[in-house]
Amino acid sequence: MEITIFKKEDQANGNFNNGEILEKKPIGFPQDGGELKPYSNIFYWAHAWTLSKKSTIGLHPHQGFEICSFILKGNINHFDTKQNKWIPLSKGDVQIIRSGNGISHAEEIDKNSEIFQIWFDPDLKKSLKKNASYDDYKSEVFKRKSSENKTVKFIMGHNSPMKMDTEGISINEYTLNKGKHTFKIFSKSIHSLFLYKGCIKYKKNIIDEGAFIKVQNTDAITFEGMEKSRIFEIISPEIPSYKTYK
Repeated sequence: MEITIFKKEDQANGNFNNGEILEKKPIGFPQDGGELKPYSNIFYWAHAWTLSKKSTIGLHPHQGFEICSFILKGNINHFDTKQNKWIPLSKGDVQIIRSGNGISHAEEIDKNSEIFQIWFDPDLKKSLKKNASYDDYKSEVFKRKSSENKTVKFIMGHNSPMKMDTEGISINEYTLNKGKHTFKIFSKSIHSLFLYKGCIKYKKNIIDEGAFIKVQNTDAITFEGMEKSRIFEIISPEIPSYKTYK
């Protein structure tokens, strides 16, 4: 069993526009200095937020990677050179930029808003030869399943409308009530869990909001929800079938 917990303070810091946009990075760039480096076909993972003022990350280029933004709270506006217009996105919405042979984009994050931005490696040898493409997905298009003490939102996989070129990716968001919860862990996969809201207990460890948990080589992980919590999960292959950028 391999379970590694990265507390908020173990993660890399970042900011834009003199602190108008703040970041914690469970998986940062090499120069960011966080403990966790890219693995599987996940290259980068940032949790970004604003406080009392909206702020814009100006137009900048991407190539090859699939850039996904998940709106956790509030609203953002997105512009890219493929759509050539500003597009609003709200809590629960998802966007994907398959950056292919090149695209530039800009993001305006509204005040009191939060996002995840996550970069996936879809095999750059192939993706760099493709034209860039872009999709928005509104929150209501994703299926949800509720049981006695949790609700899961299926963002990628489980017949979700979201399409990715990166192999072997499933993305789920859980809303958990207090009590015990067991997550099944798939063979030859890595489960990356971000505790976005709430507090959980794993064995004797109290895990607070903002923690990142990497799980592999076990059948399941069981923990206790100390309060109502939200967990964001990405399942990715332990060893992709292609050589990744890292």
